[in-house]
Amino acid sequence: MNFSNVQFVLTDIEGTTTSVSFVYEVLFPYFRNNIHKLKDLTSLDEVKDAFQQTIEISKAEGITLSNDDEIIAQLLKWSLEDKKITPLKTLQGILWNEGYQSGEIKGHVYDEVADQLLIWKQNNIQMGVFSSGSIAAQKLIFGYSVAGDLTPYFSAYFDTTTGGKREIETYSKIATKLDLEPSQILFLSDIVEELEAANEVGYQTVQLVRPGTDSKWEKTVADFSEIVIIN
Repeated sequence: MNFSNVQFVLTDIEGTTTSVSFVYEVLFPYFRNNIHKLKDLTSLDEVKDAFQQTIEISKAEGITLSNDDEIIAQLLKWSLEDKKITPLKTLQGILWNEGYQSGEIKGHVYDEVADQLLIWKQNNIQMGVFSSGSIAAQKLIFGYSVAGDLTPYFSAYFDTTTGGKREIETYSKIATKLDLEPSQILFLSDIVEELEAANEVGYQTVQLVRPGTDSKWEKTVADFSEIVIIN
């Protein structure tokens, strides 16, 4: 499928560059199995801030957390419910970092992804990532991927601190931060609601229909190799 006037490719991760099963069968279980380690990391500012955010979010929901064990129990509950909550994502990234560094985890990317990123780079197309996972977690999955370190291909990363992935305003913010017209950005995702939000702003969009994904968008491809940018 051909696209023109594209200066920037913005890609989702889960279900787009990476299998959903990797997230649910490798990353999430690793976090839950090692969540107790957070009690030994509370001296880190990032962990301390995330714990405080967890207390505040829970309080707004009518839940009072008074110690680390209760905070960790709440984080585990959110994880099991697959909540897209910023402190949870931050702490997942911290524990996943240990797994990647030790070699216990290797980031999954589909076979054609690395080759296509190289082609776009050679054609002066800039690339970035937008995922509900924290920016730190995004850099880990690509930095320690089965295809090697892919982070040099990406010049920008966005997560839930910018806004929700199904919110129109978020895509306006991203275009502004990139200093590009929305029409110059091609957004890749497997989720129709995300594509709808980006499309509303004026992005070019395409749905990745990986195994297990239903084709529900006007423009769809089975993998990255079917995306052709002609400028």
